[in-house]
Amino acid sequence: MTALENNQNITSIPIIDISGLLDNDIQTHQNIASHIRKACLDKGFFYITGHGVSKALQDKVFEYSKLFFSLPPEQKKQWSKELSEANRGYESLRAQTLEPNSPPDIKEGFYIGKERSPSDPFVIHKAFNQGPNQWPDIDGFKEVMEEYQVELIKVSERLMRAIALSLNLEADYFTEFCKDADLVTLRLLHYPPQPANAQPNEKGCGAHTDFGGLTLLLQDHNRGLQVWDQSTNQWIWAEPIEDSYVVNLGDLISMWTNNTYRSTLHRVINISGGERYSVPFFYSGNHQYQIECIRECLEENSEPLYPPISVEQHYRNMFKKTYI
Repeated sequence: MTALENNQNITSIPIIDISGLLDNDIQTHQNIASHIRKACLDKGFFYITGHGVSKALQDKVFEYSKLFFSLPPEQKKQWSKELSEANRGYESLRAQTLEPNSPPDIKEGFYIGKERSPSDPFVIHKAFNQGPNQWPDIDGFKEVMEEYQVELIKVSERLMRAIALSLNLEADYFTEFCKDADLVTLRLLHYPPQPANAQPNEKGCGAHTDFGGLTLLLQDHNRGLQVWDQSTNQWIWAEPIEDSYVVNLGDLISMWTNNTYRSTLHRVINISGGERYSVPFFYSGNHQYQIECIRECLEENSEPLYPPISVEQHYRNMFKKTYI
């Protein structure tokens, strides 16, 4: 066992049933919001069940993900992200370094954003991260991924309403942020097993916080995700739980709430001995939206910790830091 694997506390990350968000009972919504608040003030991570996404659809997403990553490297490069002006397509093994002063991440990925036709005004005017997706020549791949993305957008919107309630705001506080949400990314990830001869501090995914608003992670049965627990100063495992999502808050929420809610460090080390697949969905709303500190999150006579910034500019800043 390596130093990276040692001293890992297994501490519970809360599991929240959000099925009640599909009802119109405000008291039920408030109850769910109170559980979300507790999780966001603590670890910044929680599981959700009762999300409404079918297990059959989740299984299809994994099936097509495994099929794509099983293709020969040269074939996958036909859909390289480098060929897209909108950050869509295949990202090769070790192309990203999320943890500063560390080796590149031992993972490969495939990015899918909101579909845009070449004639779309956003594409013509080269709006940030907007463009057509690159679709592999795999029958059914496009249809399944688009259906899944639509479902995850719905779940994300429900969660944003619950987060608003958890901050003692009106449920529709984040409506303009969510309106015409175009900075949404479905990312298929494949983590080979941790090499026996791995370099010091080499990991499947280096320690980082997520850039955006919300992340909803679908995991396979192989453990790998670790979350930094500030209360114990240790890494804890986010164990795979069947038919659940791991939800965490990104930097935008932390900035928005003046650090009231946490954007928590996490990393991936695939010590399962097998191939690990996961599917994070990144929800960051409208790229043109301006993030400013929520007034209710400011203590009396205090100043915001972060200046106002657009979602787009924040992402541009972060992209510059993480790609080699």
